[in-house]
Amino acid sequence: MNIQIFGKSKSFDTKKAERWFKERGIKFQSIDLARYGMSRGEFDSVKRAVGSIEALIDEKAKGAAALKYLAYESDREEKLLEEPALLRAPIVRNGKQATVGYAPDVWEMWTKG
Repeated sequence: MNIQIFGKSKSFDTKKAERWFKERGIKFQSIDLARYGMSRGEFDSVKRAVGSIEALIDEKAKGAAALKYLAYESDREEKLLEEPALLRAPIVRNGKQATVGYAPDVWEMWTKG
């Protein structure tokens, strides 16, 4: 498994996700979304895995409401790449698979597969 956790330092769910993997002895790479963001390739891969751009948006983030006024999905994608604080955390990747938010049921399936 090649686990990446894209998270926010003040996110309770990010801390819970990291603890979940640590408790099971699963190595992971932790990436601070606010500081480093995501590459276009990472973003596209996660978007494909979770099914929609809406699943990636943190509705509670400051400035997130403005995203719904952007007419095109490509404009929303650009805004999310420019301002990664608008992304919901944690985003956990395992190769081409990904989850958004705290999803231990899915991660459990990854460890068994």
